[in-house]
Amino acid sequence: MELSQKSLEEVHEIISECKRCTLSEGRTKTVPGSGDAKAAILFIGEGPGKNEDLQGLPFVGAAGQFLTELLGTIGLSREDVFIANVVKCRPPGNRDPLPEEVNACFPYLERQVQLIDPLLIVTLGRHSMNRFIPGKQISAAHGKAFRREIEGLGKRVFFPIYHPAAALYRPQLKDEIIADFVKVPALLNKIEAEQDKEQTTVEIEQKAMF
Repeated sequence: MELSQKSLEEVHEIISECKRCTLSEGRTKTVPGSGDAKAAILFIGEGPGKNEDLQGLPFVGAAGQFLTELLGTIGLSREDVFIANVVKCRPPGNRDPLPEEVNACFPYLERQVQLIDPLLIVTLGRHSMNRFIPGKQISAAHGKAFRREIEGLGKRVFFPIYHPAAALYRPQLKDEIIADFVKVPALLNKIEAEQDKEQTTVEIEQKAMF
């Protein structure tokens, strides 16, 4: 499957017809993702649930409502960011995605990251985190930024947060999720400042050559 020359719309069209794994057999709709195609922040969850499967949109159930509230606390709306999932079809009974399902779907997510080119990737939940930051426990890694170079994606900054759904089942996590979200604007500002500094350095070096 060659995705390197595909646009975001084309990738989403390919996802709508995908049969790369058995998740395609039970889906109502695929859920490729939605939001600003040039967003500075990309949120990556684990997989669609019942409501997402019916509507074809990510995070539209109870966890999605909480995510919308969280975005509001930092002055953002869903239209300001891009929201996607590791797998694009609902796992039966909302079970965890299997490794072969994640691997089958990853080329789509990889191309989405390349096209959106976000400054910050916020992973929601342990499955999303483990795809990019393997070997970490989310209980220890959440709320911390990790700069990693990923083959095919280049250098990226990842910020793991508990999945919003976790607060629905474990209310004691709600305050931790809110506290982590509050860190996002300052982290984004820091990344932007570093990028500006790098760009200025490149411009100075280029001028010095002549």
